[in-house]
Amino acid sequence: MTLLFDGAEWDFQTLDAINRACADIAGGEFGLQTYPNQIEVITSEQMLDAYSSNGLPLMYSHWSFGKRFARDEGLYRRGHQGLAYEIVINSSPCISYIMEENTATLQALVIAHACFGHNHFFRNNYLFKQWTDAEAILGYLAYAKAYVTECEERQGAAAVERILDAAHALRPQGIHRYPKRRWRLAEETERARFRREDAETSYDQLMRTVPGFRTGQEPAEAREKMETELRSRLRLPEENLLYFCEKNSPRLAGWERELIRIVRLLAQYFYPQAQTKVANEGCATFVHYRMMTRLHETGQINNGAFLEFLHSHSSVILQPDLSDERFSGWNPYALGFAIMRDLERVCLEPDDEDRAWYPAFAGNNDPWATLRDVWANYRDEGLIRQFLGPKVIRAFRMVHLADRPTDPDYRINDIHDEDGYRRIASLLADQYEPANLAPLIEVADVDLFGSRTLKLMHDSHRGARLDGDMAKKTLQHMQVLWGYRVCLQERDAESGRVLTEYASA
Repeated sequence: MTLLFDGAEWDFQTLDAINRACADIAGGEFGLQTYPNQIEVITSEQMLDAYSSNGLPLMYSHWSFGKRFARDEGLYRRGHQGLAYEIVINSSPCISYIMEENTATLQALVIAHACFGHNHFFRNNYLFKQWTDAEAILGYLAYAKAYVTECEERQGAAAVERILDAAHALRPQGIHRYPKRRWRLAEETERARFRREDAETSYDQLMRTVPGFRTGQEPAEAREKMETELRSRLRLPEENLLYFCEKNSPRLAGWERELIRIVRLLAQYFYPQAQTKVANEGCATFVHYRMMTRLHETGQINNGAFLEFLHSHSSVILQPDLSDERFSGWNPYALGFAIMRDLERVCLEPDDEDRAWYPAFAGNNDPWATLRDVWANYRDEGLIRQFLGPKVIRAFRMVHLADRPTDPDYRINDIHDEDGYRRIASLLADQYEPANLAPLIEVADVDLFGSRTLKLMHDSHRGARLDGDMAKKTLQHMQVLWGYRVCLQERDAESGRVLTEYASA
């Protein structure tokens, strides 16, 4: 085969040739299934702009995006922060932003990584199938941007900012952790239009002058029946604070509820990505490694390009030691790639240890089928718990260090033996458990006909407590959306004993 490029220079015909070559390998040899690709070449400033809006191509206006842009730009200009080679968006078509400053080799790497590795993961992983609608996200972003702009024109920027500030602050508690129904973002624009038209046509101010209309003088029996019906509709406890406020807040106007809905649905869109960082990056890094290797083996890139690729690849999967000042935890690229390489080795060249740990697929000689199954059916917590094997643990020199308050020194609780391997994998997997990524705060009760106080509840597990200042700020934002007093009770999950109580002003 002829070389796809020779040297660092590239043009759009080169990118097209690289994309076609990678597509042949991805579909013909690796069995990957992807959305159609859309590749956008952008400048460093445009990449910083994409950073500020979480990588989305369209976004409504908010001061926090500008603040993040200014911070990232300042760090980048002073050399304190680099830029990603690419950003990829879970949509159909799958949009990949690549930097125009990249060399031809780096463009081949990021196309393999993003356009085929991440793309395959987005399309096939069960979490993304469950929670996202790749076909409609771009249209919904356009609707959200236009709606927020319209609200700013009609209601004023300050009023819109007040709701968005509170909703943004509550995003970690504004998601459904368990699926209730299949989300279809394509339906949201039409539903929003219908709600607005219905509110405009059905509301009649004259009804407030009718005698007996909502006088609060209903018989006790009727009022009790009404309260029972209302409580049944609330379906408490409710884990999604934004959803509860959107549906039940006594004070929000229709346009304010729609703003909360926009923030909530976009937070839900990113929910799978927070749970699959290691698995997603491991998939993409393994795919680009194998794809660039195949391009070299088939003579489509030369030795110089392959050496340049290996240099960049090695930087991506660098895992600093604990004593290194750069250490900040486990590099998801390094850990994910190591697990994928280990699974490939187990399928092709297992030893007795591998057969004992992975009897289901050790020596099956079909690594790609095994990996595609892992990529489709596991998130980070399950991936690490199931497939972090002894060889990877030894390679990363993982041990379990116990830090007890009464002990002046660290103690090594688990080492490299059979029990230690399983314990280390389990403890590391716990760190990726979604329940440990953000505290679960639920709506427990509400005073419907009195003070309308909203009562929240948090159960503390294993001694993990809420930060007092953050809890008070959370209640302040919640009060903005609810409109009345909000209180929070923190309890011990095992004994039920009340640990702390907080209340908004």
